[in-house]
Amino acid sequence: MSITELTNKIKAEFGSYNFNCLAFAYIDFKKSTYETFSFFENPFLKGQKVYFDLASLTKPLTLGFAYLNKPELFSEDMKLLLNHRGGLNSWGRLSVDTWREQILSYEIKESETLYSDFGALRLQLEIEKEQGLYELVSTMWDEEIKHWLDIEDEICVPTGRRNRDIIDGEVHDDNAFVIAQKVSHAGLFGTIDGVCRTLLRVNNDYQLINKTNRESDHRFINGWDSVTNPETSLAGIYSNKDTFGHLGFTGTSIWIEPHSQKGVVILSNEVIKYWYDRQKLSEIRKEIANNFFSK
Repeated sequence: MSITELTNKIKAEFGSYNFNCLAFAYIDFKKSTYETFSFFENPFLKGQKVYFDLASLTKPLTLGFAYLNKPELFSEDMKLLLNHRGGLNSWGRLSVDTWREQILSYEIKESETLYSDFGALRLQLEIEKEQGLYELVSTMWDEEIKHWLDIEDEICVPTGRRNRDIIDGEVHDDNAFVIAQKVSHAGLFGTIDGVCRTLLRVNNDYQLINKTNRESDHRFINGWDSVTNPETSLAGIYSNKDTFGHLGFTGTSIWIEPHSQKGVVILSNEVIKYWYDRQKLSEIRKEIANNFFSK
């Protein structure tokens, strides 16, 4: 499928998706270039700097970048947390008053891979015994990557409702919203250009691709997810077990294929209506990735 055929298909089927805002990009790390495509139900958004809730892309853009920047900060226990093997619960309700004490109360012990928001938060607290996490990594981002607490007049896509009010410019993740602090598991917003420029900058300045190497059979690599089965992966059939990236609950994703040095970024507001039926999103994620990684 050509890019023209793909974009025409998206336009023709746009009303059938859960999302009403979509932006995706193809990155060529060899040439340090990228190309973006965007689709919005609201015509006012065309040509604007539009910020998406990056959701769990926050994890690699904070914790993964922290490891890339200062690996010497990370103990063996912290590396387990980075790669979701620290034995902490996956998720649970947190309180603004007690979340730190609750997260610090859990024992870190080596385990099989269990994707864990709690593990991400615990790693942040461990890092911040030495240095502020956002102080460490925010200089690595493009100016169009912002924490939701720093959002002012920026145009943001809506991501559903909370207490009957439209979520617009506020983080979708309930724990991140309740805590209302700069945390590691969710909270970053970004434009499609901002995400692409960030990845290119970090690859040029910190050798992101060269330093994200698979050294074991474990799923996570230095804070990034990886492909376990290209036949079913949302990174598409042209991915491989060295392909790394991450998904975000709001309908976002990054995938980087290190051998060809190509990347695919997808941002959407899949949760604007409901979150539990993702078949169409899964299909378009694969089609977008297949179109680029096949070349």
